[in-house]
Amino acid sequence: MAIRKSSSKSSRDDPSCGCDNNPNDSTKISSTPPSRAELERVADLPVLDASRKSHKFRTLYSDKPKVLIVFIRHFFCGNCQEYLRTLASVLTPSSLLQLPTPTSIIVIGCGQPDLIPMYIKETSCPFPIYCDPTKSLYKSLGMTRTLDLGPRNPAYMQMSVPSAIVRSFLQALRAGNKMLSGGDFSQVGGEFLFEKVEDEGEEDRRAVTWCHRMRNTRDHAEFSVLKTELGYNGERPPVRKRWSTGLVRSLSNRRLSWKGGEERPRPGSMVLLDKLKEEPLGTSGAHVGVAA
Repeated sequence: MAIRKSSSKSSRDDPSCGCDNNPNDSTKISSTPPSRAELERVADLPVLDASRKSHKFRTLYSDKPKVLIVFIRHFFCGNCQEYLRTLASVLTPSSLLQLPTPTSIIVIGCGQPDLIPMYIKETSCPFPIYCDPTKSLYKSLGMTRTLDLGPRNPAYMQMSVPSAIVRSFLQALRAGNKMLSGGDFSQVGGEFLFEKVEDEGEEDRRAVTWCHRMRNTRDHAEFSVLKTELGYNGERPPVRKRWSTGLVRSLSNRRLSWKGGEERPRPGSMVLLDKLKEEPLGTSGAHVGVAA
């Protein structure tokens, strides 16, 4: 794929690159991909994995043909958690590898690496997660800070805003002394698509061919847009059920009764499981567990 050659002029001097976004004016958030010069500046910035091992940013995308990097807000953000839950149900790792250009997804947060295991447990996220506690990548790539909820509830939100807030608060309480390690509550993220490009005299270079910077705390790119950019022809996001993987597992592992040499679950457990499987999110009734 060929793209326009980057100018030698620094993207910091280019008002369209998004580097000078005004955090108090969401109308000025740029959708222009970062230039080659800007990517060269951030290529060696560090990101941390769950074991606190440092990796250069460029190692996340330099050996893959196409990578979508999703920058999330703080690790307790219920909106971002909903986004990743739905994202994983729409764009599974196996389906991404079957695209015309095999694609990977990587997630980066702005909190401390100690909370990555908690985040994986809460979201069942199948994609690699790293963090940028200094927010150097967020700043350099033009992402802004805001607490604005935005004018509408996005399609990927399959729970109400109050429910997301309550869940976020409870997660922070359960984190104990790590409560303040989730990251900057005002920092918002975005999505950046890295692809292999070819310029004259160069091979195997990576560039951002598309990006979306969040304008508010619920402004992740919608899946209809992502599927177009990725060349994905999947269906609309499936309605996730109202039970958690943990709940189903715990019910399934309950003591079983034996009859005639066969192992059978107790009737009460089966009735509850059937009820949970039949009730889609959005119907009346109390929430049970954590949406997987």
